Formats: sequence, C-alpha cells, structure tokens
Amino acid sequence: MPKESFALNRIRSVGYALKGAILLLKTEASIKVQFFICILITALGFYFNISSSEWIFQIFAIGMVMGIEGLNTAVEKIADYIQPEFDVKIGFIKDVAAGAVMIVSIAASIVGCIIYLPKIFNW
Repeated sequence: MPKESFALNRIRSVGYALKGAILLLKTEASIKVQFFICILITALGFYFNISSSEWIFQIFAIGMVMGIEGLNTAVEKIADYIQPEFDVKIGFIKDVAAGAVMIVSIAASIVGCIIYLPKIFNW
C-alpha cells in the first residue's frame, strides 16, 4: 500500500478535527452556552472597539475555555465507556476534568472583566 502524502494526511486530519468540533457543538449543552457567550463577547468587542491586545487576550480566553471543555467532554465519554457504572475513581477523574474547565472559565471571566468593566463604566 503506497504511503499517503503529507498534504493529504493534513487535510484529512483537519477534516476529523472539524467533525469533532461540530459534534461537540451539536451534542453538548455546556459548549452551546459557551459558544453563545463567545458570540456575545465577540459582538461586544466590535461594539466597544477593543484594542488588538484585548482581542488577543479575549480570543485566547475563549479558545482555552472551549478547548478545555472539549477535552472534558472527551474525558467524560471515555470514562463512561470504560466504566458505565458508578465508580469512585472514575468520578474523581471526571471531577478533576470538570474542575479544569471551571479554572479556565474563571480566568476567562476575569479577562472579560478587565477588558469590559472599564468600558461599560465609561459608556
């Protein structure tokens, strides 16, 4: 069997990643809420004409929250697949993954407050 070209392999990988992102948005309620918040905050960024630096921090914060939420979902799905019944160790793993989402969400919220509270108070 001939080896697949590097370019074709990359295109196929991007396709799998896109499929995963779409599955995440279609199936997970929490990511739907976060996506809505992402759209809202992005609109606020345009409304308040935030700086390039603020855009960088905002995009990074949104990407971190949504990316870690995707990893949390993957951890939960694989844990449920491995052990469908209640298990203390699986519960610990799932709680830690959810905690990671919470930590990144708090950090993203702080970034949002730093960017938008001064703009809202000066509005």
